[in-house]
Amino acid sequence: MYKTISPWVLVLLAGLLSACDKAAESVATQGALSHDGAVSDAAPLDRKLGVAQIARGSVIFEKSCAECHGANGKGQPGDWRVRNAEGKYPPPPLDDSAHAWHHPTAVLMEAIRDGSPGGEGNMPAWKGKLSEQEMQDTVVYIKSLWTDPVYRLWLKVEQQSLEP
Repeated sequence: MYKTISPWVLVLLAGLLSACDKAAESVATQGALSHDGAVSDAAPLDRKLGVAQIARGSVIFEKSCAECHGANGKGQPGDWRVRNAEGKYPPPPLDDSAHAWHHPTAVLMEAIRDGSPGGEGNMPAWKGKLSEQEMQDTVVYIKSLWTDPVYRLWLKVEQQSLEP
């Protein structure tokens, strides 16, 4: 009743499965799949960040943030991952060379609003000094500093944070 599967069929199936794994790995390293299954990196990235909001955020960043986080969010000399003599972490760069992009918008807003989490750094709380809109503009400006590949990775972080 049952037919034996030819070893050649098994080799063919293994080859097809291997090709699928390589295609999935390529998508994982190059970008996410869109709803229609196409690699989204093929199309230009529409960040949906308003030019006016970026400009406002840039002004706020320069006035309130650049002293610690460096011009254009590039950070200060030294290693931001090593605690200073006070046992606190120095301000990290906010471009894509550090970890800001690992956090969803809500966490970035909270850090600006409430300052360094758990006293780990010296960032002051900006609540009461900056309006909610100014904080949002600043976060949008920071996101504009990230390269497309990093922004795509951040989008995944943001989407995961919004899932129930």
